[in-house]
Amino acid sequence: MATVNASIGNPLPATTSRAVVDLDAVAHNAHVLAAVGGVPWMAVVKADAYGHGIAPVAITCLRAGATWLGVAQLAEALHLRALLDDAGVARPSRNPDSVPTSERPRLLCWLLPVLTPDQAAAPGSPLRAALAAGLDLSVSTRTQLDAIVAAARAELADSPDAAAAPARIHLKVDTGMSRGGATPADLPALAAAAKAAEQDGIIAVVGLWSHLSRADEPASGSTEKHLSRFLAAERVVAEAELNPRVRHLAATAGLLWHPDTRLDLVRIGIGLYGLSPDPAVATSAALDLVPAMHLEAPLTQVKRIPAGQAVSYGGTWRAPTDRWLGLVPLGYGDGIPRAASNGGPVAVNGLRAAIVGRVCMDQVVIDLGPATTPEGSPLDPPASPGDIAVLWGVPDAVTPTADDWAQVCSTINYEIVTRLGARVPRVFTGRDAARIPASPVQETRA
Repeated sequence: MATVNASIGNPLPATTSRAVVDLDAVAHNAHVLAAVGGVPWMAVVKADAYGHGIAPVAITCLRAGATWLGVAQLAEALHLRALLDDAGVARPSRNPDSVPTSERPRLLCWLLPVLTPDQAAAPGSPLRAALAAGLDLSVSTRTQLDAIVAAARAELADSPDAAAAPARIHLKVDTGMSRGGATPADLPALAAAAKAAEQDGIIAVVGLWSHLSRADEPASGSTEKHLSRFLAAERVVAEAELNPRVRHLAATAGLLWHPDTRLDLVRIGIGLYGLSPDPAVATSAALDLVPAMHLEAPLTQVKRIPAGQAVSYGGTWRAPTDRWLGLVPLGYGDGIPRAASNGGPVAVNGLRAAIVGRVCMDQVVIDLGPATTPEGSPLDPPASPGDIAVLWGVPDAVTPTADDWAQVCSTINYEIVTRLGARVPRVFTGRDAARIPASPVQETRA
């Protein structure tokens, strides 16, 4: 993993942390997973590409063969569409029958604002902005459908030349997660209403989709039940004389461990970033995935404390002997989990250290080891201010991983990387880094 130093243009201040994102690793992971999936694939870049930088990751994935991009929130979808426009990525054809390509990708958004039909039809409404941007939108309820239909009617009335461009929707069905999606009881009426709007030329039902709740548990039997319910929902939609061209059910875990769920499209999320959906089933290394994010910061202070001295708020850790401590300028204000108090792993100068005391808002303290020998002779500090502390990255003999952090914090690797805050600059490396447009958290490129 390449790191960033003063030889790079626009060097960062000596006290600044940085997340180095290896776009070559993202491309490698994309190729590995796409080969397993064997069908067209969507790069899921929601939540600022799981904390990695939405525009650089999206464009890298398009160059790696993605024909779809997926985000959760509408504001982020519109933001990404603008970034793609700035980068010269062409919008797809407005014809519902057109096939997306990596040069003209489709962009699906699945969390929409709750609007009445009047609000949705009003000039400048977010749904009208979504339709003007050519986004594909997910629909789970009649309320959502009615709002999109109203927005689409208003768009068509104001732009008669767009009459051949109905709103593109993906019906989402609840196959067992009990989260978003139409229930079996509600789906027939939703499908009938969608068919009526489609016959009027207002919408085009181009997709049918759902989420799997336990795909990372290959032996649970849950995914097979999800698939059975999905196929039943497909029959209901067909009975309404709808013919969605793109059926998608599998995310990373599904495409890896449940081949029957790959259908027409797979949504690749966590695997793009080099992380396994469940390291207990298969590690990143076993899946030939390379972690793409390397989080580092320079030590701002190294000090010696005596045996028995308390460290950080609440004095939850006391030095067992005279110790060398290092101060790292990252804290929960940057997204470092407070649950990493007294245990978060850090590598410095070939040494595996750990956070001691509570994680603070802007900094953590790490234990660099004893300051004396067992006989009482002084030991030199193993690190100095300015030396680089690595919180997670590509594993080696001492470098921790996001999985290590997840284990310490009793969470999952998704949360570790995604929660990293916007004040931590992202620095992009890789063959195409210099051609990637800036993202809100980007500072420089290597």
